[in-house]
Amino acid sequence: MCHVCVIESVKARMDRRSFFRIAAAGAAAAAVAPSGADAQERTLRYRQVVDLTHTLTPDFPTYFGTPAYAREMAFSWAKDKFNLYNLSYGEHAGTHFDAPFHFSADGQSVDQIPLDKLVCPIAVVDVRSKAAADADYRVTPDDLKAFEAKNGRIPDGACVAMLSGWDAHLGTAKFRGEDAAKTLHFPGFHLEAIDFLAKERNVAGIAVDTLSLDHGPSKDFAVHYAWLGSGRYGIEAVANLAALPPTGATLVAGAPKFKGSSGGPGRVMAFV
Repeated sequence: MCHVCVIESVKARMDRRSFFRIAAAGAAAAAVAPSGADAQERTLRYRQVVDLTHTLTPDFPTYFGTPAYAREMAFSWAKDKFNLYNLSYGEHAGTHFDAPFHFSADGQSVDQIPLDKLVCPIAVVDVRSKAAADADYRVTPDDLKAFEAKNGRIPDGACVAMLSGWDAHLGTAKFRGEDAAKTLHFPGFHLEAIDFLAKERNVAGIAVDTLSLDHGPSKDFAVHYAWLGSGRYGIEAVANLAALPPTGATLVAGAPKFKGSSGGPGRVMAFV
């Protein structure tokens, strides 16, 4: 029997939603499961998929205030019967990845980040009330310990995400928070929190809903140097973290695969 016939036969015996749920679970398990005799089956069950990626537009805010990207139409439907743009952009625009190489001499480039680090539990640390009171707020070890007291230990191999609520300010000047002295103002991680996660917990990455892992006023990028320099990755300008539970969701971090690059825009989502 042909492959198409088999698929149609199976689909006829299950509703559409069940079919795609099982297909997605199988694909995710295949992507992260080790091969050989020690391979273990991993099952992913979920109710919904949450998009954690902002739509990237030329005017999306960037750390340095430059355009997120430029595009030029190389082929058009009217003339060529297909559409194709040439894009020009920096690696760190929109919802994007910071590879270890971004702030280290010889760390992994974005294409070298192992897949099992990119499909992982996500722990969402909610500091919205503190960020609302202080635009320069930084996640502290006390925030992480309070999170664990309520939700249990941060899972091994997790990505720890700061939920500051800053994505709600996208489209306003507050997202960058630039003042008259050209200093930016938005939340980030404290260096002591990074030290705790690196030394006391087994964490693969961190994520923020702002433009930088460091808080806006930082001049030394201490968090970038310490975290990326330890061989772990970061994700910046993440969207919709408020739609996730504190624990229990699975992150699927679609890092780009540009050889030797320090990062790049990607598609980030979570299964809940």
